[in-house]
Amino acid sequence: MLTRKIKLWDINAHITCRLCEGYLIDATTVTECLHTFCRSCLVKYLEENNTCPTCRIVIHQSHPLQYIGHDRTMQDIVYKLVPGLQDAELKKQRDFYQKLGMEVPGDVKGEMCSTKPHLDPQRNGETKPEDTSNKETTEEKQEEDNDYHRSDEQVSICLECNSSKLRGLKRKWIRCSAQATVLHLKKFIAKKLNLASFNELDILCNEEILGKDHTLKFVVVTRWRFKKAPLLLHYRPKMDLL
Repeated sequence: MLTRKIKLWDINAHITCRLCEGYLIDATTVTECLHTFCRSCLVKYLEENNTCPTCRIVIHQSHPLQYIGHDRTMQDIVYKLVPGLQDAELKKQRDFYQKLGMEVPGDVKGEMCSTKPHLDPQRNGETKPEDTSNKETTEEKQEEDNDYHRSDEQVSICLECNSSKLRGLKRKWIRCSAQATVLHLKKFIAKKLNLASFNELDILCNEEILGKDHTLKFVVVTRWRFKKAPLLLHYRPKMDLL
């Protein structure tokens, strides 16, 4: 079987950040479109923008930083493909904190230790098995800390169908974060109704079609301010306006 060798510069476009044009460091992916950038580059960019730097899709109308996430898999790939990149980056971080007279954060220390094999002197230099108990405890703690936006301001919604071409939801009453957008509701309804695409739907409030990037908080404040909960929204097949 023939083995094909690929030069690093042939795949550079896939492992570099569009914003700084360097190799990805602390790779962070936009959940809406899956484009990836260095975390520091993306956070700085989103301080004044709410769109993806690559495809210009709106990440979130008002809270784009809450819809990006660390991409560990991509970062591991970059570190494996680029020789010495991980060691160089960890050294930069360590030198940075030492220069400021600050203690090196635990995650940086952990990364530095993880790049070295753990040897057990009582096993004649053999690699020490990984202690999975601590790992499981850490994962459980992370799961507890992640509240999936339950601590956000909540909005009660009633989703009604006003078209004979679509069926109604079995559970039309939902409660979700006020930071959720109309696009999230479209995806939710499309999944429940087994539609081919969420783009086939329109969502209306007071017979007015809502923009996909409107947050539920925005809808409540601008269209349901003096009405009692729940927020009543209707959905129907998308109508092409000429």
